[in-house]
Amino acid sequence: MSFELPKLGYAYDALEPTIDAKTMEIHHTKHHQAYIDNLNNAIKGTDLEGKTIEEICQTGTDKPAVRNNGGGHFNHSLFWEILTPGGSTEPVGNVKAAIEAYGGLEKFKADFSDAAKTRFGSGWAWLVKNADGSVSVTSTPNQDNPLMPVADAKGTPVLGLDVWEHAYYLNYQNRRPDYVAAFFSVVNWDKVEELFNK
Repeated sequence: MSFELPKLGYAYDALEPTIDAKTMEIHHTKHHQAYIDNLNNAIKGTDLEGKTIEEICQTGTDKPAVRNNGGGHFNHSLFWEILTPGGSTEPVGNVKAAIEAYGGLEKFKADFSDAAKTRFGSGWAWLVKNADGSVSVTSTPNQDNPLMPVADAKGTPVLGLDVWEHAYYLNYQNRRPDYVAAFFSVVNWDKVEELFNK
């Protein structure tokens, strides 16, 4: 079965002014769709066909087209899910407790922001659930993610921020730090908690 572009749970303009409608529309319908199209082509007729996107990220990264486009599909699918109009003010439940154990919300925000701002070129910043239930902050280049064997820090991503220029350039131009700071105003912590508890 082929992968398909996930529907958003909100309108393209719902995250303004943090993320503008034009960026959302292009990012979703052009960039994410291209990753899906390329991934479907790359896995067609291989042993990866029929696997979940998580399984593909964990096992198919020795093939560059699968690594790049599989990562692009997984990463963007998670990104759309953890965004919400108006955001929620702070973490809840088990992810809140894990962030408290990490050092607290302000330390998490500072470390996560630093990971996003200092990722050279294109990539992602992540909040990752570790095997022991703790959390850590990391970043990955390009469309890599912490599920992949090639990742420096491995774990289950529960929050991700796209720092490719296509994610923010129309609105923020070269001001990535402003985009990173604004991101926290549209985080859906209820969804992050749901992902953390899976």
